[in-house]
Amino acid sequence: MATDLVLTSFPSEFDLYLFHEGTLYEGYNMFGAHLTEIDGTQGVRFLVWAPNALKVSVVGDFNEWNGSNHEMKRMGNSGTWFLFIPNLTEGALYKYEIHTPYGETMLKSDPFAFYSEKRPNTASVIYDLKKYEWKDKSWMEKRKKKDVYHEPMLVYEVHLGSWRKNPEGEFYTYKELAATLIDHVIQSGFTHIEILPVMEHPFDRSWGYQVTGYYSATSRYGSPEDLMYFIDQCHQSNIGVILDWVPVHFCKDAHGLGRFDGTPLYESIDPLKAERPNWGTYNFDFEKPEVQSFLLSNAMFWLDVFHIDGFRIDAVSSMIYLNHDNQMNTTIKNKHGGEENLEAIQFIKLLNETVFQKYPGILMMAEEATAYPLVSKPTFAGGLGFNYKWNMGWVNDILRYMQLDMRERKYHHDLLTFSFLYTFSENFVLSFSHDEVVYGKRSLLNKMPGTYEQKFANLRLLYGYYITHPGKKLLFMGSEFAQFDEWKDLTELDWKLFDYESHSQFYHYLVCLNYFYKNVSCLWRLDHEPEGFEWVDPNNKTQSIIVFIRKGKRKGDYCIVVCNFSDSQYEGFRIGVPSYGNYLEVFNSDDRSFGGSGQCNKQLIQAEKAPYHNQPCSMEITVPSLGMAIFMKETKKRRKDVMDYGIKKMDSYVVSGRTGN
Repeated sequence: MATDLVLTSFPSEFDLYLFHEGTLYEGYNMFGAHLTEIDGTQGVRFLVWAPNALKVSVVGDFNEWNGSNHEMKRMGNSGTWFLFIPNLTEGALYKYEIHTPYGETMLKSDPFAFYSEKRPNTASVIYDLKKYEWKDKSWMEKRKKKDVYHEPMLVYEVHLGSWRKNPEGEFYTYKELAATLIDHVIQSGFTHIEILPVMEHPFDRSWGYQVTGYYSATSRYGSPEDLMYFIDQCHQSNIGVILDWVPVHFCKDAHGLGRFDGTPLYESIDPLKAERPNWGTYNFDFEKPEVQSFLLSNAMFWLDVFHIDGFRIDAVSSMIYLNHDNQMNTTIKNKHGGEENLEAIQFIKLLNETVFQKYPGILMMAEEATAYPLVSKPTFAGGLGFNYKWNMGWVNDILRYMQLDMRERKYHHDLLTFSFLYTFSENFVLSFSHDEVVYGKRSLLNKMPGTYEQKFANLRLLYGYYITHPGKKLLFMGSEFAQFDEWKDLTELDWKLFDYESHSQFYHYLVCLNYFYKNVSCLWRLDHEPEGFEWVDPNNKTQSIIVFIRKGKRKGDYCIVVCNFSDSQYEGFRIGVPSYGNYLEVFNSDDRSFGGSGQCNKQLIQAEKAPYHNQPCSMEITVPSLGMAIFMKETKKRRKDVMDYGIKKMDSYVVSGRTGN
């Protein structure tokens, strides 16, 4: 009787309507396994979508995995199956036993499972997500009012499994990472952590990009409650948390979403659209509104339940183009004869509209590698609705340039300056991500040409240009201390390099650069507006030098950046400046404390009323070889702050420990 009673009221006809329409935004409250009470009896209710199944049962360690004990009931023509099992408790293992139209019997993990067995086991686990008591109210309230476009952003990208290992060589848990990783992020000066996917996945070396449990925080590092604790601790330390999210494809493992009810369900019935041969996965079928509801609900799930602060959406190009990365001989066309995935584009727009309506202060970052227009513009203006896009064009150009021999750079000067033709067309993130330091690409340091010392000088210069170039910033773990080897996902980072002076000095440089950036508002206040940037000299290809101005919102709030990509030092080098008076060198990548040679401007510099570089005044400076220097107009405060020939001491920036709310 209890089950029949629930069947008349749950799920509601309206919920099912939204699910089949593609606009069910909180499907995780309906589908899956939920601890509940019915007619005074505690138990678990199950709901699963398997429209083509002949029979579905719940099996688990509580019924000896025998499907005849707990058969589910089909709910009309909705394609969903329901069951309430009394006296079932948290921690029980379960799967769905699905009898297909083709006479097969399959065991499938729950697509909406909140927790899963630790790999290689694949059962879903009954779990109560409502136990954790959050302490990040202050952060969540502040986030509602955040103006992300006009604030500094320094993202530290992390793969939790290889950041550090415990003494036994095993993964750190979410809780252990909360005690170590967060302190490192704070000390290093980052504002956000971006975590490679933590949704459950069967294969460690997929790094989480081939998912089986979209609602299940991977058990590799602990429980969902442990992950909540990690995020909560980040928020209490004023660190935002971004999750890598993969709504384009899923892995084919037998217990996962593939051919879920014996037929193509989450993937397309058309094998040309379903297959992703270069990844060995299935594409999501965005033509099915139920699939859209599944993914929309998943995004809202991580925002609602885990308090995350945004997503980096993986492989957006593969979502919006039917043939992006297509290794098949056949070219797929849409109904109009084009190659855009019209349904995926519609989904992306709905996703962003839905997310920003409820959470206006979060980040939706697209990893999008093509020239598709208006990726980071609102949908009402014809855009896709993201608020950020990775600037992969700039990353490709600058890394190609930096790997050139210093004598060859003058012939490729446009690689330095081309980005400014499109810098303000999108809201960009400059991303030195994991993709740049794997698969034989070498680490950032080892990409640099020259002697051992020149490699470090080149990398300091690269980071200086990256920090002063318009756009928010992202850096993959290990790059903060110039790891020499490329990322090795099976072992931890090469922390032993801190024992070597060149690497510890480089880390000191990175920390000072990050804190300098956060404290100098003209480096980020107008990141996405042309008024925040002005060329002084973009054309000096002979000497491989560029000079530009970054501007803030207030009059007189600006700094002048000089980048020398040659291995020659220049004395008495004249640059144009906007106004007459004294200037201070406030940062120099060649400072000795950073491992440089000390080619710094140690004294106040008097600008003359001599026009140069289309500026009304000019001054002469020392330009360090393979170096970046920043100059600002003298004020009493700046003169007091600037020490050690223009380099602010690290201690004046770094706040030890947690900052709290």
